[in-house]
Amino acid sequence: MTPFLLATDLDNTLVGDDAALEILNRKLTHHRQKYGSKIVYVTGRMLPVCRQLARVKNLLTPDALIVALGTEIYFSPQETTPNPEWSEILTHNWDRDEIFAITKNYTELQLQPESEQNFWKISYYLAEWEAEKILPRLKADLKDAGWEVNLVYLAGQDLEILPKNGDKGLAVRFLQQQWQIPPELTVTCGDCLQDITLLNGVEKGIIVGNAQLELRQWYQKNRNDSLYLAKEFCAGGILEGLEHFGFL
Repeated sequence: MTPFLLATDLDNTLVGDDAALEILNRKLTHHRQKYGSKIVYVTGRMLPVCRQLARVKNLLTPDALIVALGTEIYFSPQETTPNPEWSEILTHNWDRDEIFAITKNYTELQLQPESEQNFWKISYYLAEWEAEKILPRLKADLKDAGWEVNLVYLAGQDLEILPKNGDKGLAVRFLQQQWQIPPELTVTCGDCLQDITLLNGVEKGIIVGNAQLELRQWYQKNRNDSLYLAKEFCAGGILEGLEHFGFL
């Protein structure tokens, strides 16, 4: 056995089956204590909501938290300031005020509550029927103004405007470098399209058995030996995948 890095989404991936989660937590605790493996939670949730979920579900204390769609990294749940090195990477070619000024020209965009915003994440509501015509125009306007951003449209209603490097997968790669963990000893887990950046291009990726149809369709188009579609749901699917890849 060797130490590995587990980077997993929370909602409907790690969390969703309490009995399976208890078993997985026990095995991960043993592996981390004996071999020094790392556990990372990767979520679209903001930090306060992530902390609340961790308390309710008795989640293991992670070695790092990647929250707000990859725009903040914390090496301890108790930290209140995101990792400055990652923040500096995101801040390159990012001016929130300038980008926000461009988005204000679109009346179709409704700003989400302050609790969903941070310096590297501008969050709007956008109706699905408006998105098809609005998103190409917005992307073109931002590009014409010299801004390379990451536009993420989720669940037919949420538009997230992030820095170019604001990405769950890139945040995991940053942690790999920080801890000097090679890609072949890293496994990522997800359940929905939002997790494709976690799963795309990795050497070990687990898609839990309750994954959304869109992610299953993506898997069928991109299936390879690096991706494993589990039969079990949530934490049970992660446990199944870790055993498949020989980590447990």
